[in-house]
Amino acid sequence: MKKTFFLVISLLVSVFILAQMKELIFWHSYSTTSGEYKLLTKEIIPEFEKAHPEIKVTEVQVPYDEMRKRLIVSTAAAQYPDVMRMDIIWVPQFADIGVLLAIDKEFPQDFAKIKETFLPGPLSTNYWKGNYYGVPLDTNTRVLLWNKKMFEEAGLKEPPNTMEEFIEYIKILTKDVDGDGENDQWGFADTGFGPWNSIPWIYSFGGQILDTTNSKAEGYVNSSESVEALKIFRELYEQGYIAPIGGGGIGVLEGYAEGIYAMTFDGPWAWSIIKGQYPEAEINFALVPQGKGGSRSVVGGEDIVIFNSTKYKEESWEFVKYMTSKEVQLKFATVGQMPVLKGLLDEPEIKVHLFFPVYLEQLETAVARSPHPAWNEINDIMDSAWQNSVIGGVDPKKSLDNAAKEIEKILQKYK
Repeated sequence: MKKTFFLVISLLVSVFILAQMKELIFWHSYSTTSGEYKLLTKEIIPEFEKAHPEIKVTEVQVPYDEMRKRLIVSTAAAQYPDVMRMDIIWVPQFADIGVLLAIDKEFPQDFAKIKETFLPGPLSTNYWKGNYYGVPLDTNTRVLLWNKKMFEEAGLKEPPNTMEEFIEYIKILTKDVDGDGENDQWGFADTGFGPWNSIPWIYSFGGQILDTTNSKAEGYVNSSESVEALKIFRELYEQGYIAPIGGGGIGVLEGYAEGIYAMTFDGPWAWSIIKGQYPEAEINFALVPQGKGGSRSVVGGEDIVIFNSTKYKEESWEFVKYMTSKEVQLKFATVGQMPVLKGLLDEPEIKVHLFFPVYLEQLETAVARSPHPAWNEINDIMDSAWQNSVIGGVDPKKSLDNAAKEIEKILQKYK
């Protein structure tokens, strides 16, 4: 009888605890086969739940290619998760339609404490019309990959430090090795003309795409510095010093590993891609060469956001702070996810890493793809402007003047 009584009491207690428990739905796109996903599900979430027994976190994996579609459907149905790992270029769009929580307004004191701990480039991707609608969760950028063997063969000992050296080295490292009148080795190669590719050129030359408020293009995207970046790139391309882009030849990273391309800009994933095909390849990393605007690159990655519709704002915020804590960020670093916090270069997990230090140093000055709801449209305009000039022969100034006018029309819709 006593045994039955205690079982009933135990059951009632369990039911009561479950009834009091608050469930957070967390959407993300970590691949289910990745080390990140295993760490998240086997260690990160369980440790949070252990520290917060009143909160249950239910993770929902959505493949990246399907996530945007899922968000649009959720908008139509007004059914969102509580928390989400969101691509940085989507945050302003969903903030603009009012579905994301302005965390600096909701948690002003907490946010003020942690704001300065984040790298400025990744943090800026959460800012829209005076408020922050999330914080960085993971990040990446592009740095210079340089082929040491090709450099040594050309009598060059170190990677270029300045844009002047960079341009000079691109020319030196481009060769017609077999003497048939056509280049079979190039100083530089890249995968496209859009901002992901062109921002290191534009901003290192001192140019911009939009102003600091992301509300004006005229005088920025077509400034003398922005035009100069496109002009130099176009000249190098026309003269054959930059490998053909989109020509269907060998991939950029494969060409780098095989000694066909001496330099490129790429992200931290380059290591695993190259090593997967060329285990013996030597990979060398350096900062983007410094120009008038400094050593600038482009910010990639994901932010973590809270939806306005959540019933559990405080609990969601606790989870966000936990996911961006130093301890969790360093754990994710062990499986290849780049952290978003300042001052981690001296941490043992980072110091011993093969390439994180150079990427984290580059992130100190990296530029976000302008946080704006219409970024996808702006991106396409910039892609076309660079292609029209480099491939189509349009004068760089004229091409960027046209881009400025097109972008201004889009920006007007948000004023």
